[in-house]
Amino acid sequence: MITKSSIAHTPKSADAYAVNKETLHLRLRTAKAEVERVVLWIGDPYHWAEGGLDGGNLGGSEAHGWVGGTEVEMELEGQTDHHDHWFAEFTPPKRRTRYGFILYGKDGEKLVYGEKRVVDISDPKAQELELSNISNFFCFPYLNPRDVLDTPKWVEKTVWYQIFPERFANGRPEISPEGVEPWGSEPTAFNFMGGDLWGVLDKLDYLQDLGVNGLYFCPIFTANANHKYDTVDYYNVDPAFGGNEAFKALVKEAHKRGMRVMLDAVFNHIGDQSPLWLDVVEKGKESKYADWFWINEFPVYPDTPKDEWDFWNFNYETFANVIEMPKLNTENEECRAYLLDVARHWVEEFDIDGWRLDVANEVDHEFWRDFRRVVKGIKPDCYILGEIWHEGMAWLRGDQYDSLMNYPMTQAITDFFAQGLSDKQGFISDVSRSYMSYPRNVNKAMFNLLDSHDTSRIISLCGDNKAKAKLAYLFMFTQVGSPCIYYGGEIGMIGDRGMAYDKNRRCMIWEEENQDLEFRAFIQKLIQMRLTYPALNDASIEWVEVEDETCVAYQRGPLTFVLNNSDKEKTVLVENQPVMLSAYGYEILEL
Repeated sequence: MITKSSIAHTPKSADAYAVNKETLHLRLRTAKAEVERVVLWIGDPYHWAEGGLDGGNLGGSEAHGWVGGTEVEMELEGQTDHHDHWFAEFTPPKRRTRYGFILYGKDGEKLVYGEKRVVDISDPKAQELELSNISNFFCFPYLNPRDVLDTPKWVEKTVWYQIFPERFANGRPEISPEGVEPWGSEPTAFNFMGGDLWGVLDKLDYLQDLGVNGLYFCPIFTANANHKYDTVDYYNVDPAFGGNEAFKALVKEAHKRGMRVMLDAVFNHIGDQSPLWLDVVEKGKESKYADWFWINEFPVYPDTPKDEWDFWNFNYETFANVIEMPKLNTENEECRAYLLDVARHWVEEFDIDGWRLDVANEVDHEFWRDFRRVVKGIKPDCYILGEIWHEGMAWLRGDQYDSLMNYPMTQAITDFFAQGLSDKQGFISDVSRSYMSYPRNVNKAMFNLLDSHDTSRIISLCGDNKAKAKLAYLFMFTQVGSPCIYYGGEIGMIGDRGMAYDKNRRCMIWEEENQDLEFRAFIQKLIQMRLTYPALNDASIEWVEVEDETCVAYQRGPLTFVLNNSDKEKTVLVENQPVMLSAYGYEILEL
């Protein structure tokens, strides 16, 4: 029997969306291994034998006589822990449609699943009655071109390199901040090493040789902390990074090399040394910026020693519990206009190619709608990337972001390859779920990563086992989305991330004798493979059966990848062909 309560479909979501200006994608979820076949019953809502619009019967119990339905076979897109997921594509002749799903069980059971009910249609008379009654079918009222999420196509061919500017390269020691420590000193939350944008400019040849063609920068605007997430001045690059002059030169040289440049937009909060915030500190509720922040009580700082402050019930809202980062009120019209002008300024004046939106889910949706209108109005193919660590479909409906940082995929990979927190079936389920959580066009522009300034480095997560890390990189580089390398990852840099330490933010190692050049050559090959085979960015994945509990295999275009996630040598059959694998080894087959 088909479990009716497990059948699920949500209109106008990742289950039903326009992938372009003519075509719809539809998905259905059923209980795992219960349904043998699913047919999409779909057609124009105004095609009637009788009644219909002229008769006023587009819904209700009288809505019989619809003859617009046609059958479209659905494919099994993937399986997760408890469910099968089905997929079909349909091009409505007039951009509008009504639809339902016909499910075939293993014992001759036949159901129609619609918006209101699930009905057994094994009997031909029941089938004729139900399939002609439009009132039970889902509606995609009209495919409006403006509602279609049009992601920048260049992102699909981009390999990103994330740079934490303060720790990447020191190009001009004379502009380093006061008290700078020697390059390579142990990193803390408070010390400075002197990295700047002139240093990045000097290393563009290195990055080009590596093969990357997208540069993602952590914040570069004037700020106090080494991470620069506590903005003081949104209109100027920090002087210790080289100021606007250095950034303008960097963008120009990067573009000459075919490299895109993406900046970090920190619009959820500001630094406590910003003149805007200091005005509130000084003038309290009389400050013209008082409503630019979420103030619970004036004065904003209690008249008690700082070590007695209650950081859980503070006088103003902050990012997390960081009092140095007061939260901006993007619902205030003047604050909103100010931040939108910042977004406009860096696209218009410096020709940047993308914005990564920090703490994106804590800012109101309407602000991001305005942000998109401003940015896309200047540069339609500017990439808008949201930092969201959880499911984020609410931000991907065509009016806000282009894509997200793909942390669900990150966790699937690190749980399996790095930390052993999931088994083979759990891994396959987690990866498949990440594919089916979003529209396929969104997936092709997702930002895939293994580590970042916010996480421990992947090799450290792997217990310093570089063979494990290679499997993680290989898998990431062969999945849908746009892959990213965190600076130094290519040469085997390590470092944990915790509440009180920043070892993942060590200085980049530039002495070749201290670099893992073999690991770098491996990353170079992955990048070249990624740019050579467009099928590696296909929006669906085909798992290949391998009878081994630690070996996984999957096909991407002409290539089949076989990965051994164990410390033992294995020989497995793939498409009846024996494949020998070393411990934590892999093979790439062209079958």
